Amino acid sequence: MPETRPEPIATFCGNCNCGCPQLFLDPDAPQDRRVRITDDFGQQVQMSEEQFADLVAQAKAGALDRLTATPA
Repeated sequence: MPETRPEPIATFCGNCNCGCPQLFLDPDAPQDRRVRITDDFGQQVQMSEEQFADLVAQAKAGALDRLTATPA
């Protein structure tokens, strides 16, 4: 099986066929743009692995919890 570049890491949703947001790692991209997040509108954000690690650390620490909280 041929290697896919950029490498798909995760799909956020996946319950439909609407072009769900995805996370990719592109080892061939410049170091500051190796992580790519695409949305279902064709837009993308690129960042370094270090920036992505910071995003994950902040999410784990609860910085994004208010975005997913169910209203009372």
